[in-house]
Amino acid sequence: MKVLVVGSGGREHALCWKIAQSKKVDKLYCAPGNAGIAEYAECVAIGAMEIDKLAQFAADNQIDLTVIGMDDPLVAGVVDAFEAKGLRVFGPRKNAAILEGSKAFSKDLMKKYNIPTAAYETFDDADEALKYLETADFPIVLKTDGLALGKGVLICNDLEEAKAGVKTIMLDKQFGNAGNRMVIEEFMTGREVSVLSFVDGDTIKIMTSAQDHKRAGDGDTGLNTGGMGTFSPSPFYTEEVDEFCKKYIYQATVDAMKAEGRTFKGIIFFGLMLTPKGPRVLEYNARFGDPEAQVVIPRMKNDIVDVFEACIDGTLSDIELEFEDNAAVCVVLASKGYPVKYDKGLPISGLDTVKAHEAEGYYVFHAGTKLVDGQIVTNGGRVLGVTAKGATLKEARANAYKATEWIEFANKYKRNDIGKAIDEA
Repeated sequence: MKVLVVGSGGREHALCWKIAQSKKVDKLYCAPGNAGIAEYAECVAIGAMEIDKLAQFAADNQIDLTVIGMDDPLVAGVVDAFEAKGLRVFGPRKNAAILEGSKAFSKDLMKKYNIPTAAYETFDDADEALKYLETADFPIVLKTDGLALGKGVLICNDLEEAKAGVKTIMLDKQFGNAGNRMVIEEFMTGREVSVLSFVDGDTIKIMTSAQDHKRAGDGDTGLNTGGMGTFSPSPFYTEEVDEFCKKYIYQATVDAMKAEGRTFKGIIFFGLMLTPKGPRVLEYNARFGDPEAQVVIPRMKNDIVDVFEACIDGTLSDIELEFEDNAAVCVVLASKGYPVKYDKGLPISGLDTVKAHEAEGYYVFHAGTKLVDGQIVTNGGRVLGVTAKGATLKEARANAYKATEWIEFANKYKRNDIGKAIDEA
C-alpha cells in the first residue's frame, strides 16, 4: 500500500521510520518532510497547512492511507477534507480535534463530565482577567486558548507577573490569535506524566507512559519550548495511577466526546499531573507528542499501520498493543538561542555514527534539518532528537547522552538533565 505522512518534525521522522518497517507498505511519502525523513520516504514539497493540495496529491497518487502528524492541520480540518474525497486518513475530524484546539473547550468538557482537572476560569476580555487576578491565589497558570507550539503557558508567581502575562497573551498577542481567549488555571504541584493512546471512537488503548521536559534550561529554567527531551516509561506512572486514570479519565474522555457528537478517532495524548490529591488532566493533545513519540514509537512492537487501520475501521478492540520491556531516553539537540533567536544553515556531522549503531538501539530523529548541496544542515530551533534504549532508564539515559557526543554542529545546545528525575524514583 501507499502511505502519506503529513509533517516535518522529529515526530514525523519517528512515524516514517516505524511505518517503513510495515510489511504492508511498499511506498511512503511525506509532506513536506525533512532531510532525515528522506531516507525512508519520498518528500513532497507541500506544506502541512496546504490542505487542498495535500488531499489532491493523495487522490492523484492513489494514497491508501494518510497519517497526520501535526496539530495545526488537524484543528483546521484536514481529516474532513480527505474524507470528502473518499480518502482513508488517520486522525480526528475538525470537530474532535477541538479537544486540543481550544483549552476552554477541553476544560469545559472535563467540568461537565467530572473528569479530574485543575480549577479554572476562561476570559475573552483582558480587563476582566486582570480583575479576577486581584483576588487569585498564587502561583497561578495562564494559558492561551488556541495552539501556540507548546509555548502558550505562563506560570506566574505573583500578581505583577500575572498582569505582565495577561499583557503578553491578550494585549501584545505574542502568541497571535491563540491568545484571543485565555484560561486562568489553578497551579498544581506534582510529577508530570504523558500518556498516549489510540482511539477508534469507542475503544481506547493506552500506550506506554513518558515524561517531557519543556523548559529550555537545566533545572527546568528558562522559557517554555516544544520539548527539550523525554523518557519512557515514567517510573511515577504506577499501577495505582493507571487504575485511577482508566476509571476516571481515559474512557471517560472518549465517551464524553462521543456524547457531545464529536466522536474521536486517532491519538489522544493525556498530559497528567500526579498531584497529592490524585491524577489530574493538565491538557489534551490530538496527536502524538513531540518528542514523546521519539521514545514511545521505538519501544512499540506492533505493526503501526495495523493499529492506524483499526482506529479508522472501529476494530481497535481486536488489537493488543505490545511494548518492549525496556526504556528509552531522547535528548534534543537544539540551536543555541532557541526558542527565541538562532542561526540556521549550520553543517551537521556525525549522523552516520548514530546510524551505524541503530541495531543496538541508537536513533537520531530529525526535527529541523534540510539538505543543501549534499550536506545536511540545521533548519530550525530543535534540530535533532537523539534517542537511545537501555534495559533500564538509567542505562538508556547514559546511552542517549553518549550518542549526543557523536553529533556536532556549531552552536549545538542541549539540556544536561533530561531524565534526571529517574535518579529520584
